[in-house]
Amino acid sequence: MERIDLNCLKAEIGALTPARRIGYVSGVYGGVVEIEGLSDIGRLGDQVSLKTADGAISGEVLRMTASHLSILPDHDPVGLSIGDQAILDGQVALAPHDGWIGRVIDPFGKPLDGRPLMRGPAARTLRAAPPEPTRRRPLGDRLETGLAAFNTMLPIVAGQRIGLFAGSGVGKSTLLSQLARGLQADVVVIALIGERGREVGEFIHKVLGPEGMKRSVVIAATSDRSPLVRRRCAWAAMSVAEHFRDQGNNVLLLADSITRFAEAHREIALACGENASLRGYPASTSQAIMSLCERAGPGEEGQGDITAVLSVLVAGSDMDEPIADITRGVLDGHIVLDREIAERGRFPAIDLLRSVSRSLPHAATPEENQIIEEFRKLLGTYQRSEMMIKAGLYAAGSDPELDRAIRLWPQLDAFLAEHEDTDTRASFYRLAQIMGRMALFPQSDDEVDA
Repeated sequence: MERIDLNCLKAEIGALTPARRIGYVSGVYGGVVEIEGLSDIGRLGDQVSLKTADGAISGEVLRMTASHLSILPDHDPVGLSIGDQAILDGQVALAPHDGWIGRVIDPFGKPLDGRPLMRGPAARTLRAAPPEPTRRRPLGDRLETGLAAFNTMLPIVAGQRIGLFAGSGVGKSTLLSQLARGLQADVVVIALIGERGREVGEFIHKVLGPEGMKRSVVIAATSDRSPLVRRRCAWAAMSVAEHFRDQGNNVLLLADSITRFAEAHREIALACGENASLRGYPASTSQAIMSLCERAGPGEEGQGDITAVLSVLVAGSDMDEPIADITRGVLDGHIVLDREIAERGRFPAIDLLRSVSRSLPHAATPEENQIIEEFRKLLGTYQRSEMMIKAGLYAAGSDPELDRAIRLWPQLDAFLAEHEDTDTRASFYRLAQIMGRMALFPQSDDEVDA
């Protein structure tokens, strides 16, 4: 029988409200519901329950005047009528708990896996401020990922924020799942924002599996949920990550995707009357993304780190569209997945020349940086002449550097493919073998295996 933490039980009892004010529906327009009778005590962000003849609809306060509150419902307000009751539920805070590891929850802290879930003893605000910049520690040590491309060319260090930019069907979710299983961390927090319900189940049961779930907390808001819930999903995941970070844990936060978070914010902002400006996105979108991303990263002294991998959907590989451009500017690196690479069967389909990790050169030794620089130079040399090579217009011997790039390209390209159960030292040693630079890494095979 599962033991109950008395502090959690006290928190559950303390969250009960003996009395609540009741207002009434005075108007509905454009999906927004106006409520009268609560404007003297209502606050922005308060939750409201609307009682209809067919049941109840919840919503959130988005606008306020002296006479009424404007509510955006979580569901379609079909069946709502003038005079229906509106009950003010107040702010719904999130109270993470260590017992949430291994669980699947919604953005309100309620279980989605059919088992009871206790709230933690202390509630956290969903929109917390990031740590003070002058008190933050610098980026930490390089983390093992289990993938050769990230162990070498695109290292991830503790507290780094990386963007994963990809179109649909290019292997983004698969790469996220590999990082969830293989990237070095104490706790993994996964935000599935606006995902299809079928994919949420597959990600949990088939992709993560029992071993992956042992150290993970999954917060999910499927595509059918309102923009309020989908936007809240990202905030809830960040709050859960901060809970574990404050305990000194190194947390890995995976969010799929920031684009759907921004789209949810756009729907809400437009409902509030904000004008669209950035290709249909309101001006507040930039602040919403940047304030969310800034909460990740290194903590203060005595705290852990939040290492974040945030996916961004880029239609038609347009890296200059608003969400990709905003996100790229606030992160510590970006990984670009290319559809043409995926179509020829190489996964992860990383376009190395368009990707960068801003943890370099500090995350690597001088010898490793030399290998990385030479790898990129060879790949760039081949890519600039690829069309001419495939057309048979290049005569071997014309350019020694290009001859070497052509000879090594199949092995270099294969190296970027996924390599499970490999560490950084072994990955660099194998790369030195391919490039004929063993003088930089004189270890023997037995030493590397050991």
